[in-house]
This record gives sequence, structure tokens and C-alpha cells, in this order.
Amino acid sequence: MSTVEITYFSDVLCVWAYVAQIRIDTVHETFGDQVRFDHRFCSVFGDTATKIPTVWKDRGEYQGFNKHLREVGEKFPHITVNPDVWLTVRPLSSTSPHLFMKAVARWANALAGTDTKAAQSVYDSVIWDLRAGFFRDARDISDWLVQCDIARPHGVDIGAVEKHIQSGQAFADLAADYQDADKMRIEGSPSFVLNQGRQKLYGNVGFRLIEANIRELLHTPQAETASWC
Repeated sequence: MSTVEITYFSDVLCVWAYVAQIRIDTVHETFGDQVRFDHRFCSVFGDTATKIPTVWKDRGEYQGFNKHLREVGEKFPHITVNPDVWLTVRPLSSTSPHLFMKAVARWANALAGTDTKAAQSVYDSVIWDLRAGFFRDARDISDWLVQCDIARPHGVDIGAVEKHIQSGQAFADLAADYQDADKMRIEGSPSFVLNQGRQKLYGNVGFRLIEANIRELLHTPQAETASWC
């Protein structure tokens, strides 16, 4: 059976990655084991205290960005955007939750062993609750204690996660993600990379477009053969 590998880059504080999660879930439901996601991080909100006032300087800064996010939320009924995001709660950096998730991935993979589905299930649940924790619940997910509070209900061993951070392993994994995002010329979050980098889907991409790319690759799986889509 052919398998399509998708390298998926996102920033946990990106609203479009929050929106896109339902499309990833639909890919899993539609294709099952025929598609495998490699979840990676790119840095879009690494320094929010500089980024938002600068990028949104002429559009109301935090208030303008908040208005934009609430408008996005109104267009997509499957998500909820808290009216207080970036007003009462302002995470300083997405790097912190990214680092936490790289440590969670290390712990989950070690715990699950060869059961990659089990490890991925835990990872997916925690990262979704981190995204929802900010956008839906207006929690500061850059805070270590908030991260731990979100992860514990999923059975995550916080002590093991902390060891992966203290050892430097989680830092190395995150650095590799950021370096690969640069090498692959990832423009932003979310980005789907298919066909060994030949196909890139970036931003608010609908499921049908993702599906068309996957079906074409399943139909023509040879790496040396160029896809028509």
C-alpha cells in the first residue's frame, strides 16, 4: 500500500493552524494509514511583543489583531475565538509551547515504542488543547505551568517531559524543525509539504485541495515521476 508523507509545519499561536486542524482530522478519516503526518514547527510568533505592535502598528496593534482573529472565528464555526485573546492574555513566545511539545513527542514515542498511532494520538490531543487553550480559553500557553496543566489530563508524565528539556534533547529537536523550515523555504503557518518538497500548500488551504494533492500522489507514487497537480 502506498503511503503519502506530509511534513506539516505550524506555529501554535497561528490562528490558521487552529483553523486547519479539522482538515488534518478529515485527512486521517478519509485516508487512514495511507497518509502519515510529520508534525514540525516553524517560528512565526517567536517574539510577540515585537511582532504584533510592529506588524499591526497602523491597524490598531493588539486591538486590531484581536478584531482580526474574532472575524476569522466568525467565518469558521468549528472553532471558538475568545474575545480576550491578545488583550488580557499575551503569550510572549510560541517557542516555549513548541519546546514543550517536542519534549512531549519524545516522551510519547518512548512510551508507545513501536505503536506510532498511540504516540501520535497523545501528541495530537495535547497540541490541540494547547491551541484551544489560547484561542478558545484565553490562557497563556507560553507559561510552563499552563502547559503542564493542559498536558496532565492526557496522562503526560511531566517529570519525563522536563528531563527531555533539561537534557537539551527537546531544544535540539526544535532547532532541527526551525532549520528545516528555513531550508525548505517555509513561508508561514500552516504549511503542508508533499512529494519530497515538490508540492507546498501554505495558509488557509481547503480540504479539497489537500485531498487532490494526496490522491494524485497515491495514484502516481514514484518519487522520480512529477505530479500533475
